[in-house]
Amino acid sequence: MSRTVTRLRDGWKFTRTDNPAHPNPDFDDSAWTSVRVPHDWAIAGPFDREHDRMTQARKQADVEAGVQEITGRTGGLPHVGVGWYRLRFNVPAEAAGKQFRLEVDGSMSNCTVYCNGTHVGGWPCGYTSFALDLTSVVQLGRENVLAVRLENLPESSRWYPGAGLYRNVRLVVLHPVHVAHWGTYLTTPTLTDKEGTVSLETTIRNAGPETAVTLRTAIHDRNGTMVCMEETTRSLSGVETIRQDFIVPDPQRWDPEAPNLYTAVSTVRVAGETVDRYETPFGFRSLDFDPDKGFFINGRSLKLKGVCMHHDLGPLGAAVNVAALRRQLHMLQDMGCNAIRTSHNPPTPELLDLCDRMGLLVIDEAFDEWALPKMTNGYNLLFQDWAEKDLRAMIKRDRNHPCLILWSIGNEIPEQNSPQGADVAQFLCDICKDEDPTRLTTAGFNQADGAIRNGLAAAVDVPGWNYKANCYVEFHTLFPDKPTYGSETESTYSSRGEYFFPANEEIGPFRVPHHVSSYDNEFPNWGYSPDVEFRAQDECPFSLGAFVWTGFDYLGEPTPFSEAWPSRSSYFGIIDLAGLPKDRYFLYQSTWSQTPVLHLLPHWTWPGREGETTPVHCYTNFSSAELFVNGVSQGRRRKSVKMVTGAYRLVWPGVRYQPGELKVVAYDRDGAVAAETVIRTAGEAAAVELLPDRQAMAADGDGMIFITAQIVDKDGNPCPRADHGLSVEIEGPGTLEGLCNGDPTSLESFKGSRMRAFNGKCVLYLGSVDGRPGDIRVTVSADGLRSGQISLESR
Repeated sequence: MSRTVTRLRDGWKFTRTDNPAHPNPDFDDSAWTSVRVPHDWAIAGPFDREHDRMTQARKQADVEAGVQEITGRTGGLPHVGVGWYRLRFNVPAEAAGKQFRLEVDGSMSNCTVYCNGTHVGGWPCGYTSFALDLTSVVQLGRENVLAVRLENLPESSRWYPGAGLYRNVRLVVLHPVHVAHWGTYLTTPTLTDKEGTVSLETTIRNAGPETAVTLRTAIHDRNGTMVCMEETTRSLSGVETIRQDFIVPDPQRWDPEAPNLYTAVSTVRVAGETVDRYETPFGFRSLDFDPDKGFFINGRSLKLKGVCMHHDLGPLGAAVNVAALRRQLHMLQDMGCNAIRTSHNPPTPELLDLCDRMGLLVIDEAFDEWALPKMTNGYNLLFQDWAEKDLRAMIKRDRNHPCLILWSIGNEIPEQNSPQGADVAQFLCDICKDEDPTRLTTAGFNQADGAIRNGLAAAVDVPGWNYKANCYVEFHTLFPDKPTYGSETESTYSSRGEYFFPANEEIGPFRVPHHVSSYDNEFPNWGYSPDVEFRAQDECPFSLGAFVWTGFDYLGEPTPFSEAWPSRSSYFGIIDLAGLPKDRYFLYQSTWSQTPVLHLLPHWTWPGREGETTPVHCYTNFSSAELFVNGVSQGRRRKSVKMVTGAYRLVWPGVRYQPGELKVVAYDRDGAVAAETVIRTAGEAAAVELLPDRQAMAADGDGMIFITAQIVDKDGNPCPRADHGLSVEIEGPGTLEGLCNGDPTSLESFKGSRMRAFNGKCVLYLGSVDGRPGDIRVTVSADGLRSGQISLESR
């Protein structure tokens, strides 16, 4: 019998109480809460500034010395403390002689696992995937009990880390002879149009007596057709590695434009019987990081147009959902993004699977902290004993993914300013090369002088520079043999649909209410506008590209309102926490993609501003456009390379607001009308309109439909300032998994059935029920408005 893999999703019990009797199989957990894993115990709230209030010394030179009180740094959610999970599962007597392995993709944090009352292991870092052998403690033909204790320490994270068994957990049943955990390592040493070579190292574990083992590996193309095969027989005991080499004719390359995947299917046989089967997806592609010409994939020059991504999924918290991940990546690709930096820790493995299939490149990042602390109880407590284990685990898990292009050993590490920093960096780089000599190493440096002086920048293959757009030429001169790129850039922040006048570029504005302007010209003292980075990349052909901070808003780090409340999530995202594009999305799309873009801002509903100057910006990839207010031309503007802002956006600074119609007309290079966009002043709010991203989802308990509830007037015009309270009702086999309006100051629970609209919108996360197909009817109502209703399908 081949391996069986059971996802341990349903049937878990959970409590926040802490009791040494919890591992006992006979313990009565009937009063505990029933939950499904992945599970984030803190995401339902409530929000409270006391959950993560802390103080720290002021570091900015331009403010009064002393201490500052930080609130909302980790989202104001109750993630600190202990949580217990218990699961009862049965193993049939027929499984005698098998091996049993528990696989945990991520557990936040300080995980300790018991099976049938016996401690079987654990792992302290919440981002690391690991496996535990349960063979000696599993009871055949009887009920078994897993018990998992987790504890998040206070002041251990700079953002919302999540809480609980927030990634997938599996039970794997194996023959004593089997492919080991993460037991394949596949490389493609040579690649031409006519043939690609494959070198595959397969680690076999034999938990029984020495025996003859046959490893048969077949390479299948994307259509499932076998293209080559190799068979090796060897007498094995313990753990041994078998190397096999293949030649694949006419290889179809993996490329962002055509992410062709192959699969190596490893079959293990003993005495003629198939005892294990293991699949390793992979791709043929070549990578070249040229210090003078930039990044090349398969010989094709490609500028990295990347974003940094934290791991939470907005109203779902840290709990992994593939449908929500896929939605995020599709939105980023539609914007023109082609690369992700997993800031600042190893991602869930499903992210890499999706990037493989969708053609997104990935920088896999291991650490935000080494031995010198950023947080009192941060990773510095683990670094000495666990850094090597965590780094090797990340690389062994992820190294077969063709989407991966670089290993990042750290982000903005305090050791940049330490004379010992280079030795630590070299130690980590050596581990990367030992586990995977095919890829280069990188790190994100924000203290350039220290990283250069103390040798950290020299230790990595590809130094990454955080917020140094004006220094790329200098770094290229200092390191002529090393590639250059922006590992973290911009940090422009904005609140979706919020506009403040005058629309001037501003550093770190503090205002009440706690919002920043969607004119996309406000940023902290280390940041700058997107236009600055666009210009730097255009003027530096040697640069590999850049990674924007950030693709999506995330929970925690509510800069510039770190000392304010309420403010519980970031403003940095190009897309807000609900998954709604901000204006800035269209600025990137107009610069990064080939999609025709003609986007106007701000909205045109400003009662009380009649006659006042209301600047209008246009994000477009057309070369010129003309603006009209109620049919009266405000002049034609043309992109100009002479000005940083004028090269990437068109601006009419002196427009005076009049209710009615704001229209922009774009012209092609011959002067003909190419496109137009119209915004109309909204009347009184009249109805709720529901806009689903799809009509059907899988009835597997993981499927999800994302529905935007939008408030409109009687003519269907969006009401851009509406803030009505919305109530959600669902009939049929669907569940409301989350509500989010994208407002960083909202303290309403993501897990309720009511939420106010923020600037006219709110998003419903509709989940399916496993094994229950059927029609679902969703109704969203608000006092005084016509309700929105929609019929969807789970199948």
